[in-house]
Amino acid sequence: MSDLMKFVESEFVTKKDFPEFGAGDTITVYYEIKEGEKTRTQFFKGVVIQRRGSGATETFTIRKMSGAIGVERIFPVNMPALQKVEVNQRGKVRRARIFYFRELTGKKARIKERRR
Repeated sequence: MSDLMKFVESEFVTKKDFPEFGAGDTITVYYEIKEGEKTRTQFFKGVVIQRRGSGATETFTIRKMSGAIGVERIFPVNMPALQKVEVNQRGKVRRARIFYFRELTGKKARIKERRR
């Protein structure tokens, strides 16, 4: 059964070339929105909280602050509406999933930049 799933994923799911990013990185995701017959591009800029899954079912969660309210959005990697992903800043964190980031406020919510 898993061989059949892998075959279908490899044949029908188109892989997109996005840069490497992980938890703690600040990224901007550009995606297409359809409103009636019009389409427009919108972006969502925030910190990656987690990446989960593999293959066709891989997703990543981004968190941004809109005023004083935290907004999170989950994007499937293979979503057809995704146009591009830009990595703005690499973050230095010690976890693969930084859910503790939700409770941090002020200066504690800053993530150090990872130097290359």
